[in-house]
Amino acid sequence: MTTIDIDKLVEQKMQEEVISTTPKEQNTTVDASLNTNLKEEAQFQAQELEYKMLEKLKFYLNGLVKHGGSDLHIKSSSLIRGRINGEMVPLSQEILTHADGLQLAKEVLKGRFKELVEKKSVDFNFKLNEKYRFRGNIFFQTDGVSAVFRVIPVDIPSMDELKLPESIKKFCSLKRGLVLVTGPTGSGKSTTLASIIDQINKDHRKHIITIEDPVEFVYRDKNSLINQRAIGQDALDFSTALRAALREDPDVILVGEMRDMETIETAMHAAETGHLVLSTLHTVDAKDTINRIIGMFPGNEQNKIRMSLAATLQGVLSQRLIKTVDNKRAAAIEILMKNARIESLIADSRDSEITDAIAEGKDIYGMQTFDQALLELYMAGKISEEETLINATNSSDLQMKMTSFLSQGKEEDLTTSMIDLKVVEENSE
Repeated sequence: MTTIDIDKLVEQKMQEEVISTTPKEQNTTVDASLNTNLKEEAQFQAQELEYKMLEKLKFYLNGLVKHGGSDLHIKSSSLIRGRINGEMVPLSQEILTHADGLQLAKEVLKGRFKELVEKKSVDFNFKLNEKYRFRGNIFFQTDGVSAVFRVIPVDIPSMDELKLPESIKKFCSLKRGLVLVTGPTGSGKSTTLASIIDQINKDHRKHIITIEDPVEFVYRDKNSLINQRAIGQDALDFSTALRAALREDPDVILVGEMRDMETIETAMHAAETGHLVLSTLHTVDAKDTINRIIGMFPGNEQNKIRMSLAATLQGVLSQRLIKTVDNKRAAAIEILMKNARIESLIADSRDSEITDAIAEGKDIYGMQTFDQALLELYMAGKISEEETLINATNSSDLQMKMTSFLSQGKEEDLTTSMIDLKVVEENSE
């Protein structure tokens, strides 16, 4: 085997930029040639690497953890940044060169560097130490190689440590059905799911199968038996692994993400046949989650899927991370829990009424809308008025409730003062 010639790779990158102005037909021929050369160069022996960039990576990852960050961003020809309290912050003045980016990719991926060359993007896990692991992605972009590392603590936080609403614990005792955790990237979906799985692991004797890309939190068997499968390493894809799971005597199945119609259909089938299925979607709230699932199917199948979803869906947790007054972040979680009314609304295509049903089910069922969650955080003094209204679904309605809350506080203060005054008058007599 030969060592990769970094200078040659850099030269090839420059050639790619030059030929971008040539006719399309010529580009196709030259690009194919360059890709072939790059694949040939992607042959090296791991023991030949000096791992200097790997040591630098560990330095920045330790710095990220020390400052409570969630993601490390490395980009060729740019500063190294960390996401701390939701904001991108430069961690030093160092600029990573094009060659440094390629070298880092080799040292992190080793034998999988060839996969990066072929697929242009690779997911992987990276272990920093006994306390912290990272979910990583390395990819090509116009300036070279970039990488993102997401912090995954080895110790799984409990539901109490995450300060999740008490009603969410009900999902841990379900025997069957579909539970979805939704929200934008970086909203803490994986952490919430991990805390639910870990609670089931502590309290019940179950067989739990997780299907992830890649595996994030690593569970230790407690009262339950847990088998974790990584896409690419242990399984071909989500839908294939999910179908196989049905033949592996599971009680609980965690699907890292429902990415396509086939996976969703298989997950719903698993829920219908007596399994508890947990998964995630990139949707903003419960109503949007239902619309997204049904909308992924052809029109002639949507009514059947709607009826199936109405029967199997046990709950939706939709969360967002909100900036707190102490410059940290707190989760605002919308909670939909199945009851007769929710099931009827889904089955009858009355999705527009779901938010009101959630709001009205707060006291009896433990449900809550985003705005109710935001109001509680505001009333507890955890988030500012500005953050509350910026993140609200209905800001004008929430503003009225906040004003009412403040008014009640003033009236209580006035009443207390009057009582004190009366006591003073009685004593003076």
